[in-house]
Amino acid sequence: MKRLLCFIISLACLIVYTTPAAAQEVPIAAGLKTTAASAVLVEPYSGRILFAKDPHKRLPIASVTKLMTMLLAVEAVEQGRVGLEDKVVASETAAGMGGSQIFLAPQEEMTFYELLLSVATASANDASVAIAEHLAGSEQAFVHQMNERAKALGLKNTNFVNCTGLTVKGHYSSAYDQAIILREAVEHPLFKKVSQVKEYDLRGGKFKLWNTNKLLWFYDGTDAGKTGWTEEAHYCLASSAVRDGLRLIAVVLGTTEPKSHFRESIKLYNWGFANFKGVSFIPRGTKMKDVAVEKGAAPRVKVVTAQHAAVVVPRGQEQGISFKTELPPKLTAPVHKGQVVGTYIATQKGKTLVKVALITAAEVRKATPLEEFLKVARCMLK
Repeated sequence: MKRLLCFIISLACLIVYTTPAAAQEVPIAAGLKTTAASAVLVEPYSGRILFAKDPHKRLPIASVTKLMTMLLAVEAVEQGRVGLEDKVVASETAAGMGGSQIFLAPQEEMTFYELLLSVATASANDASVAIAEHLAGSEQAFVHQMNERAKALGLKNTNFVNCTGLTVKGHYSSAYDQAIILREAVEHPLFKKVSQVKEYDLRGGKFKLWNTNKLLWFYDGTDAGKTGWTEEAHYCLASSAVRDGLRLIAVVLGTTEPKSHFRESIKLYNWGFANFKGVSFIPRGTKMKDVAVEKGAAPRVKVVTAQHAAVVVPRGQEQGISFKTELPPKLTAPVHKGQVVGTYIATQKGKTLVKVALITAAEVRKATPLEEFLKVARCMLK
């Protein structure tokens, strides 16, 4: 009888399509106010907005613009289009930038990494333009890439005109959009690495870089961010902090007093960490199970989470949360890499908190007739 089982054709498995984490309600932030013109506090993995004040208002964002400049730069490194030790020669255009800068001279040569650090720490406009020109040929071409990336992220209230954030008509974004850009950026180790550098000796120690994000010094858990200031934009800050496994992203735009962007961000963080708790967190790409594959060249395929699965709830409401994985017992070849085959779900009292697609981590082609024959033969010999 066992031998006959080798010849039985299994029924096709149900392939379950899932959607990203379910939208969650914005709680009433009792007593929480901010002097920022626009602000948002987000738990990035679930996408849950914990606090918002005019989050979609279009405003000038000054050097917070450089979050996108840095994102494109680190992506270029990861894609192999540029190396960190590649030499970059400063153009007269880059050297002529005003505002915050490292005072590049025309034809001065620096490594791509040094320029990236200069943007991340000192918010250097000349370094930003040098990076843009090196990657795209011109700042204008690079700005086009910035706007295309913004569209790909689904941003509705962002338009870049330059890569620095210097005041110019038509250059704007929103607190929510910048939170989305930062959420994407912190997924890249190189971005977090350069964002956490507090100080750096440039030009062999002749020029000192200091990170403008002072939260790195005096707010525990801060691991990324970008400041901005112009007379039009006032003080702005997009930042990220992690405590007890809970990551929060805070963006404040248009605070009017010196250092007030730090004060208002800390106010949001303190409220968020005091009122919310991360119950569980499963990173993107985490193996959930091996699933059998019928008629496949390989007998099983690894199934992983398609995105981060984070469960965040108000403190004191951690009880009654349950987790389940919905997967078919078998798949039928061919199986494509990244194919949605199941769902990971977290619920509480009948309400879905998180719903994440489970996907295959590899391709499994259909077995050839010879491979099927050999499998049957091995089965019969058992």
